[in-house]
Amino acid sequence: MKRLFIFLGVIAVIGLTAAKLLSNKEQTAQKVYIPHPDPKVGVKIAVAEMRKLSQESAFLGSFTPNRKVEIRPQAGGEIIRLTIEEGQFVRAGQLIAKLDDEQLRYQVEALQVTLEGYQNDLKRYEVLVKGDAVPAVNLERTQLSIRSTQAQIKQLNKQIQNTNIVAPFGGIVTAKMVEKGSVVSIGTPMAEITDISSLKLVVNIPEKSVNEFRTGKSIDIKTDVYPGADLKGRVTMVAAEGDDAHNYPVEITVANSQSHPLKAGMYGSIANSADVKGEALAVPRQAIMGSAKQPQLYVVENGKAVLRSVGIGSTTNDFYEITKGLKAGDKVVTSGQINLQDGTSVIAQ
Repeated sequence: MKRLFIFLGVIAVIGLTAAKLLSNKEQTAQKVYIPHPDPKVGVKIAVAEMRKLSQESAFLGSFTPNRKVEIRPQAGGEIIRLTIEEGQFVRAGQLIAKLDDEQLRYQVEALQVTLEGYQNDLKRYEVLVKGDAVPAVNLERTQLSIRSTQAQIKQLNKQIQNTNIVAPFGGIVTAKMVEKGSVVSIGTPMAEITDISSLKLVVNIPEKSVNEFRTGKSIDIKTDVYPGADLKGRVTMVAAEGDDAHNYPVEITVANSQSHPLKAGMYGSIANSADVKGEALAVPRQAIMGSAKQPQLYVVENGKAVLRSVGIGSTTNDFYEITKGLKAGDKVVTSGQINLQDGTSVIAQ
């Protein structure tokens, strides 16, 4: 009897275990993912269309002053007046320094006395020569002495004029090398003046792009200090000779303004756009797969991605020209190609 109860108990446990396992199997089966027989892959698409292909290239350079000069006197002497300080703006023709010219003025005064004596002699000789009282040669010598003395006076007046040191053009005093009381000689550096009323953006252009720049061409300029400002420049010089790396310096002049003041040494950049080709059938670069010799792309037809070989021509930063294998209006896949095969169903996202 006891054995019977044990046997029935074992049967009951086995039955409960089997029922539990069957229930777990049914729940597991409900959770198992059953793939759709025709899944659709999300992709991004673009339309092949006719467009004007142009290439935009960016070049970085730095601003240099329009003009910069080191002031050197054409006369020597002690500086008795100095009217400038570093950072000061000076106008064209403004007096910068005055050299002592007292000795020169004394020499002019002495020559003027000599000249007056020669002129009096000339008057007397003119009367005497008419009466044959003296040879005509005396008259000629006096005339030559007058001309010589006048020339010496002009030379001294020019030296006196040179003791006034003036600014050759308007600009900022960027250096002062002397002080009042200094004694300078001809050619001694006294000051440096920099004109930044306009500046030159100097950029090095590679050989393949230099022919896109012509003197007089208008170009937009961007700067880091004024990121939102649109500055206009004009090409004023294209170098006739490049460096060892085949880069050619190009100068672009831009007028300085009070609203966006620029300084020499700042960085600037230009974006030059050049036509690569006229109207051509083009697709985004992201659509092209494979190699340059065997380019391919996916075309969406009737909801499916169809792998197609194409021919490519000119290229830009963003587009490829399509020479064969596509027509205008075809939809091409630009993102998600890694999940595609020829014939895969797709949906545009």
